[in-house]
Amino acid sequence: MSDPKRMKSRAGGDNKVEPIAAPLTDLLHWPARWMCALVVGATLLAYFPAFQGGFIWDDAGHVTRPDLQSLQGLGRIWCEIGATQQYYPFLHTAFWVEHLLWGDWAPGYHILNVLLHATAACLLGVALRRLAVRGAWLAALLFALHPVCVESVAWISEQKNTISTVLYFSAALAYLRFDDKRKGAPYALATGLFAIALLTKTVTATLPAALLVVFWWKRGRLSWRRDVGPLAPWFALAGAAGWLTAWFERTRIGAQGADFSLTLAQRGLLAGRVIWFYLGKLVWPADLIFIYPRWTVDPVQAWQWLFPLAALALLVGLWLGRRRGAVAGLLFFVGTLFPALGFINVFPFLFSFVADHFQYLACTGILALGSAGLESLRPRLPAAGGRVLAALGLAALGILTWHQSATYRDVFTLYETTLAKNPACWLAHNNLAEALANSGRTPEAISHLEQALRLRPGFPEAENNLGDDLRQLGRPQEALPHLERALRLQPTFAEAHNNLGAAFMMTGRSAKGIAEFIEALRLKPGYAVARFNLGLARANAGQPDQAIGDFAEAVRLKPDFGQAELNWGIGLTLAGRFPEARTHFERALQLEPDSPAVHYGFARALAGAGRLDEAIAHYEQALRLAPDFAEAHSDLALALRQAGRMSEADAHYQEATRLNARGAPAQN
Repeated sequence: MSDPKRMKSRAGGDNKVEPIAAPLTDLLHWPARWMCALVVGATLLAYFPAFQGGFIWDDAGHVTRPDLQSLQGLGRIWCEIGATQQYYPFLHTAFWVEHLLWGDWAPGYHILNVLLHATAACLLGVALRRLAVRGAWLAALLFALHPVCVESVAWISEQKNTISTVLYFSAALAYLRFDDKRKGAPYALATGLFAIALLTKTVTATLPAALLVVFWWKRGRLSWRRDVGPLAPWFALAGAAGWLTAWFERTRIGAQGADFSLTLAQRGLLAGRVIWFYLGKLVWPADLIFIYPRWTVDPVQAWQWLFPLAALALLVGLWLGRRRGAVAGLLFFVGTLFPALGFINVFPFLFSFVADHFQYLACTGILALGSAGLESLRPRLPAAGGRVLAALGLAALGILTWHQSATYRDVFTLYETTLAKNPACWLAHNNLAEALANSGRTPEAISHLEQALRLRPGFPEAENNLGDDLRQLGRPQEALPHLERALRLQPTFAEAHNNLGAAFMMTGRSAKGIAEFIEALRLKPGYAVARFNLGLARANAGQPDQAIGDFAEAVRLKPDFGQAELNWGIGLTLAGRFPEARTHFERALQLEPDSPAVHYGFARALAGAGRLDEAIAHYEQALRLAPDFAEAHSDLALALRQAGRMSEADAHYQEATRLNARGAPAQN
C-alpha cells in the first residue's frame, strides 16, 4: 500500500484521495468497467480446465443432499445445527438454489465458482482504487490469476471462499461509503452484507479489524468515536460467529484430541512457520499440493524459532522504517490468516497445518502491497519494459493456474497428483482407495488402505474401509478384525458398526448383525444405509413386516435410494401386496434404469402376478445389461415356457446351465 502522506485531497474537501502516479501500464488505467471485463475474461481463460471437473472429496457434503432439497429442507439448513456439514446457512442456501437450477451437473457449480472468483477480483480492484492504492488493477489481476487461489476456485466445496469474499469486499465498499457520508443507509447495507458473509464463512469475521487497519493507514491514527465505535457491533457479531464455528469444529467435526493438543509454545512456532509458508507460495508458487505434509512442531529444535522471530523482526523493521503502507498490508495478511495460524483448532490440522484455501482472502493484502511496490518501480523502467514485464508475469501466473486447475478434474487425478508430491499422505491413500472401491476397483483399493495404515496405524477410517472392502470381495472373516479394530479405536463410529453388521450377516451370525445395525442407527438415526441393511437382515430372519417398515424408512431418509425402493417392492410382493409393490419397482427403475437387479426383481414380481409378457420384457432387459446373469436366464426360461415359447425357453435353460457350471457369480 502507498503512504497516505504522499496523497493530496480533492478540491471540495470531501477527504477523498487520488493516486499519486499513473498505473504500471496504460492498459491498467482503463475505466473500471473495461478492467472488470479484462479480469473476467482472463479468469475464465485461466480456469477453463476447471469447467471439466467433477465432484471430489467432501463435495457431497456441500451439494444439497436429497433430504434437504425441499422447502422444508431449506428450513432445516437455517434452523437445525448439524443438518449441514458446517453451520454456514447462507452458503448452503446458495447450494440449494444451485441444485434447483442444475441438479448434480458439476460444470454448473464450477462455472459459477469461477465467475464468483472473477467478481471478487473485480471488487478488490474497485476497493483498492477507492483507497487510492497504486497498482489497484494489477493487484486484481494478480489475485484473479494466481495459482494459490486454484484450490478455492476449482474445488466446489470451497465456494464458501468465493461467495464470502464477494460479500466481504461488498461490505467493505459499503462501509467506506458510510465512512465518507456518515449516513445510516450505507451503514445498514454494510452491516447486512457483513452478517451474510459471516453466515457463509467465518474468516470474514476479520473484516472490522481489517477496516481499522485501513483507517490507521489512511489517517495515521484511530479515533474511538469515528473509527472504533461504529464497528463495535461488528466485533460482537464476529465474536459470536467465531465462537460458534470453533465449537462446531471441536464438537461436531472432531477438531479435538491428541492430534490437536499443542502447547502455547508449539502454537507460536506453528504460527510463524505458517506465515512464511504462505508468503513463500505467493512469491514463488511452485509445488502446490492439495494436501501438504504435516510438520512436526518441536520447541527443542532451535531452527524452528527462526520463523516467528523473523516475522516479528520484519514487522518491527517496517514499523521503525515508517513504512506504514507495508505494515498495514502485512497486518491485513496476518490478521486475516489468524483463524488458520494454529491458535484455534480446525479439523484439517489433523493431516496438514497449511492449505492453499486458507490464504485465499488473506493473500489480497500481500498482492496489493506487491502491486503498489511494482508500481513504485515504474519510473525506473522503460515504458515498453514495464508493459512487457507486467504481461509476462500475468501470463506466467495464468499458465500455472491453467495447469493447477487440471489436477482437480476428478478424484483420481487429484489424489494421484497429491501422492506423487507427498507420498506419505495417509489421507490421500485412504481417499484414493475409497474412490477406487466406489468405481468397482476394490482390489486396487486394498493396497492403498494397507499403506495408509502403515503410515498411520491408529486410523479408524482406514480400518473400516479396509474391512468393508474385504467384505465386498467375499472375505468376511478377514474383514472382521479390521472392523472390530476400527470400533475399538472409535466406539461411536456408526459406519463401522453398519459394516461389521454386514460382515456378521455374511458369516451367518444374523443376531449379531441385527444388533450392529441397531447400534449404528442409535448413534446415527438418519443413517439410511444402516436402516436398509436392518431391513434385509430382518427379511432374512423371517420378519417381513418389520423389514417392509425399514425399507420405507430408508426411502424416507434417502429419497433417491433405488435399492431400498426395490426391496420395499419385493417385501410387499412376498406379502401378497403386488399392486402396492408395483409403484416401488417403477420408482426403483426411475432411479436405476440400468440396474440388472432392479429389472430382474421387477420381472420376478410380475411373473408371480401372472403378467408374463411384462415379466419377459424385464428379464430380457436385465440380460441385455448383464448377459452372464445366470438366474435371469433360468427364470426367463421358465416364463417363456409358461408363455408357450418352448424353443426360446430351451436356449435360456441351456445358457443358465452353462453359466452355473462355469461358476458365474449371481447378479441378484
